[in-house]
Amino acid sequence: MDIAELILVLRRRFVLVVMLTLLGLGAGAGATVIATPEYSSTARLFVSTAQSNTAEAVQGGQFSVSRVKSYAELARSREVAERVVDDLQLDLSPEEVRAKVSAEVTVETVILGVTVQDQDPQRSQAIAQAYAETLEELVRELETPTGETVPLVRASIVDSASLPTSPSSPDPVRNILVGLLLGMVAGISVAIMRDRLDKSVKSDEDVVDAASAPILGHMPYDSDSKSMPLTSDLPAYAPRVEAFRVLRTNLQFADVDKGLRVLVITSPLPHEGKTTTAVNLAISIAQGGSRVLLVEADLRRPNALNMFGRDRGIGVTSVLVGQVGLSDAVQSSGVEGLSLLGSGPIPPNPTELVQSQAMNALLETARDRYDYVLVDAPPLLPVADAAVLSAHADGTLVIVRYGKTTRAQLAGAVARLSATESRVVGAVINMVPQRGGGYGYGYGYGYGPEVTSRVKSRAERRAERVSRGGGDD
Repeated sequence: MDIAELILVLRRRFVLVVMLTLLGLGAGAGATVIATPEYSSTARLFVSTAQSNTAEAVQGGQFSVSRVKSYAELARSREVAERVVDDLQLDLSPEEVRAKVSAEVTVETVILGVTVQDQDPQRSQAIAQAYAETLEELVRELETPTGETVPLVRASIVDSASLPTSPSSPDPVRNILVGLLLGMVAGISVAIMRDRLDKSVKSDEDVVDAASAPILGHMPYDSDSKSMPLTSDLPAYAPRVEAFRVLRTNLQFADVDKGLRVLVITSPLPHEGKTTTAVNLAISIAQGGSRVLLVEADLRRPNALNMFGRDRGIGVTSVLVGQVGLSDAVQSSGVEGLSLLGSGPIPPNPTELVQSQAMNALLETARDRYDYVLVDAPPLLPVADAAVLSAHADGTLVIVRYGKTTRAQLAGAVARLSATESRVVGAVINMVPQRGGGYGYGYGYGYGPEVTSRVKSRAERRAERVSRGGGDD
């Protein structure tokens, strides 16, 4: 992974990285708060040998350097701990005392430091001083040859243990910095891991690799889309409106020779935005001056006419069984140039109906009467209806949802279409984050007129900010 890919991952997983970083920061601060303060006291000893001339002094110095390392180990021995416990009459075991003690030799010197850490500053000082005195005595015993009175090596206290006035631990700054660093590392690591494990569609390359189809549009995520699903209710230069204009234009160039008169719009799975895309694409094409028929061909869970507030009591199924003609079943949408054909009563055998000759005849009749026929079909993977419908159409537009549809699901959906020799004209990535998320695309460049002073929706107010040169990217 190069730097550019890492930055892309961090942008996509920014919230996760920040959360784990803050969690690490909180853990460091929490550890500081709950930790019991401890105090450190240090005593230092100087190790030397007896010498009478310069040559002996040099040799003695080298000997002392080698010996002082042994005394550091001796300081951690049980023998020293037992003597200290006896001398101070401590209510601690030798093992508990040893756990409080550390011994360290200053590099390239013969100075041995003994440090004791304890919750009681007075006891910390007392144990450190007792350790230094015990080591001084023990070294004299060990380094005095039998029958002699002068030791070969002497350990002398040069720095008595002092009374600590402030805790040595916890260290708030260190704990917080360590927590911050660990949280950040954890956040970045988890972000990279999740990105590697995430097989959802997040880039044009993901779609092209899985579907072998061009990208015809990117629909921006808009929190107002649920309350205001129709682009006809938005300002002329709102981001979603512009995105559908781009899709409309790209479709016109998708097949210049034959044209796309009958277009099936579907998706791999439910809740990926196929119906909303079909409805708003139909509105956009109609606003471009064409006669459009939107066919609600999802005979299992129809939803397109709900967005227009129209009744689906008569529709596709009514025409297919011969109850009414196409003209009698078509309704006005309220958008100039756009007509609606609802699903009609929900049938018990949707797949059989959509693959019937009557369905093919309905689409051919619609082709003759309208410039464009947009078919809102069911999702591809759960049922076979969309693949069957696509065989009657000039092309199929596949909708995928950013961050939800997986590459495997998209590939499986395209395979369903290939089995019926249907043509995939392209794909649309839906609900693309308008900031970051790997795209960073901007929608709405503020080139239209300002919105009037009437009460405006959130979407309209955002579009107004865009038209003034600020707000959304």
